[in-house]
Amino acid sequence: MADGSTLSRFDPYAARAQFPILSRTVNGKPLVYLDSAASAQKPRAVIDALTGAMEGSYSNVHRGLHTLANETTEAFEAARETVARFLNAESAEQIVWTKGGTEAINLVAAGLGQSLKSGDEIVVTQMEHHANIVPWSMLRDRLGVMLKWVPVLDDGSLDMAGLAALIGPRTKLVAVTQMSNVLGTINDVRAVADLAHAAGALVLVDGCQGAVHCAPDVQALDCDFYVFTGHKLYGPTGIGGLYGKRAALEALPPYQGGGEMIGTVTEERVTYAAVPHRFEAGTPPILEAIGLGAALDWFMGFDRTAVAAHEKALYDRVVDRLSGLNWLRIIGEAEGKGAILTFTVEGAHAHDVAQILDRYGVAVRAGTHCAEPLAKRFGVTSSARASFALYNTVEDADAFTDALIKAREFFV
Repeated sequence: MADGSTLSRFDPYAARAQFPILSRTVNGKPLVYLDSAASAQKPRAVIDALTGAMEGSYSNVHRGLHTLANETTEAFEAARETVARFLNAESAEQIVWTKGGTEAINLVAAGLGQSLKSGDEIVVTQMEHHANIVPWSMLRDRLGVMLKWVPVLDDGSLDMAGLAALIGPRTKLVAVTQMSNVLGTINDVRAVADLAHAAGALVLVDGCQGAVHCAPDVQALDCDFYVFTGHKLYGPTGIGGLYGKRAALEALPPYQGGGEMIGTVTEERVTYAAVPHRFEAGTPPILEAIGLGAALDWFMGFDRTAVAAHEKALYDRVVDRLSGLNWLRIIGEAEGKGAILTFTVEGAHAHDVAQILDRYGVAVRAGTHCAEPLAKRFGVTSSARASFALYNTVEDADAFTDALIKAREFFV
């Protein structure tokens, strides 16, 4: 458990009160929302920002000369500045808007794919989300690029010695998650980057979970690319982005063609805009970006260390209460992991467990969590996952534990 002085700097009840949806009931029970690793709920600050933008000042951005266009462009680009500050990027010009982490990874894969050749190697880990596997697998199928897989150890930690052994002169990219969406494992991304850079390889970090729970600093991580998504950061869906070192971004060709990403267009020739706009073809996700900016401004108002301590305290409370139950298997127990509890119940399918928990108002995720190679590594076809966020409380943790113990009775 975290010490009281740390927890005293963060009030989860005050934070929770800012989320209108958390006051509702499900099946006659108070909602216990433990599915934030899939998508977080939205605070009033984000709801108001979206409503305000639609009601008070909305237009398309960049190309207009009228008042609404100027106001919306300022708000849109201010959100980019907010993301840069949140990630500690050197410049907002290193932030590319995408519709989420998946599109950001695909952007990098599409760009790198134009220079890779058969026999080049991409290193991925067994704990990656499908979004950080499939784009590289497509390059393997199309170009003959080789994928090398870093093992995951029994406790859910990354095999760093195995990683070092896989990186070689043909390695072009190492793709690694900062925090596993299944195991909660937090990887030493800087150590990964050092190994990759020593071999002349680039590093892409999937920060979709890490951005929420790890207070990322892209300069300290020394990653070449960092992807994130807004809907896990208490912001809207349909918005996320890509951070890249300036040289890494400038080396990528345009991802899509259309308006906004061009310099000039003639019948004979097209020139392209500078980064980041060269990667943002068409009308961008304007309202979504403004909403994400509001979410990050709100989120950065909290002591991130205290929030992490609170989430970990809830996780520890649940694990302590469930310890010694021989019908429960916890998957992922690496030291220093984040507050994600993935588990199986003996004799029960994870989908059935999730549906029974829902009867008690408890929302958890069930399935393979878009990480089938990891499920295979741990010998399961499905698992349930409870993920804790800053708005969860001790009452949530206890309600989940009580409901899980009751759910077991259905399978005995």
